[in-house]
Amino acid sequence: MGKWSRRAFITSGVAAGGVVVFGVAIRRGDRAGKVRELIAGPNDAIFDIWLKISPDNTVTAIVPHAEMGQGVHTTLAMMLADELDADWSKVSILEAPSDKEYANYALARGYAAGDIDFPAWLIDSVDGFLFRATQAMGLQITGGSTSVKTTGQIAMRVTGAATRAVLLEAAADEWQVPVDELTAQDSMILHTASERSASYASFATSAAKMRLPSKPVLKGSDQFRIMGTSPQRRDIPAKVDGSAKFGIDANLPGMKYAAVKGAPVFGGTVRSYDAESIQDMPGVRKVIDLDDAVAVVADGYWQAKQALDRLQVEFDDAGNSDWEQGNIFKQFSRDLDASAGAGDEDTDVATGDTAAALAGANQVINAEYRVPFLAHATMEPMNCTAWVHDGECELWLGTQNPFGFAKDAGDAIGIDADKVTVHNQYLGGGFGRRAFSDIAVQAARVAAEVHYPVKLVWSREEDTRHDHYRQASISRFQAGLDADGNALTWHNHYVNKYDPEEAPHIPYAIDNQRIVYTKSDTHVPWGFWRSVDHSLHAFFTESFIDEIAVAAGRDPYQYRRELLANEPRFRAVLDLAASKAGWGEALPNNVGRGISIHRSFGTIVAQVVDAQVVDGDVTVQRVVCAVDAGFAIHPDGMAAQMESGIAYGMTAALYGEISIRHGAVAQSNFHDYPMLRIDKAPVVETHIINSGESLGGAGEPGTPPIAPALTNAIYDATGIRIRELPVRLYDLSKPDRRETDVA
Repeated sequence: MGKWSRRAFITSGVAAGGVVVFGVAIRRGDRAGKVRELIAGPNDAIFDIWLKISPDNTVTAIVPHAEMGQGVHTTLAMMLADELDADWSKVSILEAPSDKEYANYALARGYAAGDIDFPAWLIDSVDGFLFRATQAMGLQITGGSTSVKTTGQIAMRVTGAATRAVLLEAAADEWQVPVDELTAQDSMILHTASERSASYASFATSAAKMRLPSKPVLKGSDQFRIMGTSPQRRDIPAKVDGSAKFGIDANLPGMKYAAVKGAPVFGGTVRSYDAESIQDMPGVRKVIDLDDAVAVVADGYWQAKQALDRLQVEFDDAGNSDWEQGNIFKQFSRDLDASAGAGDEDTDVATGDTAAALAGANQVINAEYRVPFLAHATMEPMNCTAWVHDGECELWLGTQNPFGFAKDAGDAIGIDADKVTVHNQYLGGGFGRRAFSDIAVQAARVAAEVHYPVKLVWSREEDTRHDHYRQASISRFQAGLDADGNALTWHNHYVNKYDPEEAPHIPYAIDNQRIVYTKSDTHVPWGFWRSVDHSLHAFFTESFIDEIAVAAGRDPYQYRRELLANEPRFRAVLDLAASKAGWGEALPNNVGRGISIHRSFGTIVAQVVDAQVVDGDVTVQRVVCAVDAGFAIHPDGMAAQMESGIAYGMTAALYGEISIRHGAVAQSNFHDYPMLRIDKAPVVETHIINSGESLGGAGEPGTPPIAPALTNAIYDATGIRIRELPVRLYDLSKPDRRETDVA
């Protein structure tokens, strides 16, 4: 799957709207028949592709998203069940199959059209076009913190409300009473006047023949009975007792194993290898040339790995072996200098007259920040079990885009996507990495060469050295202050823009802003990384606003607060975090306190970090997090995602660095790409604001603010300003020689 930007999405025509499969428009004889064999038993009533009701009155929510620890299966089912007025204890969850009928048009509509309130007569057309577009693009994706905002709002809630409406109508027809005399409650239809009651299942068959309303009336938050509560997540018990199945747990009769070694230098290909040299090793079955990698198939994984380590393989480097980490940043600097000198930067934001404001400033603040490439380092290494048989291909793995993987794997071995079945499992971490189909393509190609199933498992070294990486970047800033320390101008010039486009934008009321970027390509493969561009730009912008506050002689929290006078929602989040953290209270020696705030994926998050620095060693003692996502559907889940995002972002801020040596990744495993350990994990307190604004995401917004809050706390404790991540590059026991340049 290539880079999916909003601009590319709109350019492709997806933003225009369509006719889709959307859980609201299935008509009798339409798409129900196409999905029945995929999701339903012979006596189940299908109302649309998202919902079925069984004779025992069980309601099943069909969820088109992968479960990778974010709790999305539970949350989306809650949204459907609440609008349906279902008995939560009788709601089951089924992950949607990797089929073209489940191409994710709802996500496309929410992503491209946002909160546009389409009239009822247009909805079927809009959704239909988007369905066809997402089918063509192979999108059944989980990512971008969009599941609740898009699928939840557009598919699950609407489906639940629409199904409730036709169930009431069917009951009214059967009982010959006005529909407004009926109520729905806990999967039952009630008629108080006649004291009659019956289960949803009693009317399901007749109700399923009715056309669902395209725009049913949805509940207000004051009417929610399930949304806004925190029932136990449905995926947790199996993960606790060990019965949960992840991709790496796949086990098929007659299955063999494969290990793989890719060309060390990105872009390289296999030049030669000696398969005969390992044929006498125990269990070895076959050596397969994958063009840019070599795979060894054996009876067991360790046998395959041992044979692969002995196998002598020669790769070419595609002319990319001259790339070095230091040279990459030198290139970035040269390209920034050249484009700024020529005035040909690409513009993000341009308001006011920054040049004039800067010329009249009492102080000018300059700073440059840098971040490295980052790997995903999921707990479960990349793996896929593939079986090619009878003209078909089956895949067992955890993926963020099942239908897309089916298309890519089918293309790789020359069969139609309809002949590829993806058995999606729980994901042992995704963070964007499992949106890329390289592992599925490799597994399918290996399985196509043999007559038995093959489980391909990447070693941790292969996983680290052949990721799709968060980009490295440089971001330069210049700000002008008046005599009172007020910010007159904000100028930001950075290298390489990806997504989302608003990531470098700031909420602060600075009249004169110029935010620009310059393209500077490298050979390192780019990938979605948790919160994408927000992960770096929050560090850049929230560090620099802190520097401005210090240069102005002002409190960093109060300075932000004044600049957010026209942003009451931001202010409320910032105030809550500061209040709960005890901002302004005295701290012990060697402890600093830092603050940051950032909006990503429609959610505003502020964080306050207390960090202790002793003998150069940093210990994050406490993180206070305030979050406004509009409404927390599952508050415990929201808090868990904030904690998760904080841990992930802290790992990157403290330790994360992928460096390039001779065109290849220098790191290989957790000894040189370390993770945050439990003894270093801080106490995290999360405070939720239900503002009633448009819903935002939860999976990613906790990550961006943690790096600047941490480095701002380090500055408060030591006077050392961190302008390059990771923090471990700095000797915090010595004074910083890279002071802010104040003119």
